[in-house]
Amino acid sequence: MERDELAGWLRLGLAEGVGSEAARRLLAAFGLPAQVFAQSLDALAQVVSPAQARALHAVPSDRLAARLDATWDWLRGADERGAARAVVTLGDARYPGALLAADDPPVLLYLLGAPAFLERSASFAPPGRCLAVVGSRNPTAQGAANARAFAQALRSAGLTIVSGLALGVDGAAHEGALDAAVDDGQPATIAVVGTGLDRVYPRRHLALARRIAQHGLVVSEYPLGTPPLAPNFPKRNRIIAGLSQGTLVVEAALASGSLITARLAAEQGREVFAIPGSIHAPQSRGCHALIRQGAKLVESAQDVLEELHLPAPATAAAPPPPATAQDGSDDAVLQALGFDPAGLDALVARTGIDAAALQVRLLELELSGEVARLPGGLFQRVGQA
Repeated sequence: MERDELAGWLRLGLAEGVGSEAARRLLAAFGLPAQVFAQSLDALAQVVSPAQARALHAVPSDRLAARLDATWDWLRGADERGAARAVVTLGDARYPGALLAADDPPVLLYLLGAPAFLERSASFAPPGRCLAVVGSRNPTAQGAANARAFAQALRSAGLTIVSGLALGVDGAAHEGALDAAVDDGQPATIAVVGTGLDRVYPRRHLALARRIAQHGLVVSEYPLGTPPLAPNFPKRNRIIAGLSQGTLVVEAALASGSLITARLAAEQGREVFAIPGSIHAPQSRGCHALIRQGAKLVESAQDVLEELHLPAPATAAAPPPPATAQDGSDDAVLQALGFDPAGLDALVARTGIDAAALQVRLLELELSGEVARLPGGLFQRVGQA
């Protein structure tokens, strides 16, 4: 993209009161931004409101020049790990068709990622080969393990995993996809973020974002320099849903933003999947609500693949069984714990084991990865997805 063309797209995005919906109407009516800005005030007012037409006719501010300089320098700059940079517009052949068909597709997308995915003429998001994996920012130990295991298995089956780089389930899903990254010509995972691509939020995911940029893509509709603003995160969920053939919700409270992604997917005719959990866990209530509303209940990655009519990978190993005991003592503790969170007093009552001895055994199980310690003095058995 030439500098003048980029300036036109940025000016369209900066025009006061002209959102993406009005911008799309203008582009459909007149063509590229240069043609839009060449129209008379009356011609523009036939497509958008008079106030929007006047905003488009206004002399560009210094803000446009500053943003153009920053974006142009960013595009021409080199990433220390070799990631490529691009701006993809509605007029670009690389713009994903699945997102075009979704509600309110962004006019501009900023991309950071592996050069192979940005330099080709085809879409960076393989049509019909993307699956969103989303969920709680505060998952249970089992929920985080499920997110990672499902994402790994689904990436091994040839799906690109799309998520939002948030703490919890999102991060685990990205990591699982990266665990299964292969050179098959498509991104291992796509992170859709709510900031400019010159920032990483949350900061603790800086290393993860860099790994994604090496083996996948980081995507944003927000200009460089955009800080982490609360309204931007639910808004970006429409891109997560729009890029994806389906959405898998791993864990979610009833007020979770993941339910927004699931609702958007359902409204667009995309598949929605949910993993059930304990009736006592707040993080499971959102998934249970989705299942009651018609989401597909899934217990394994194979359930997702079958619903999408995709074959399981030929080399996939059978999923490991849930954690099991090795002797009578272990078996008593794990069986008494089950898969719902339980406190020490409840386990003493169930097992009859002295509290001190039980605490020692629970610590051993925690260190071996079979039990997780939760807030509030609770323990939970950790199985495999």
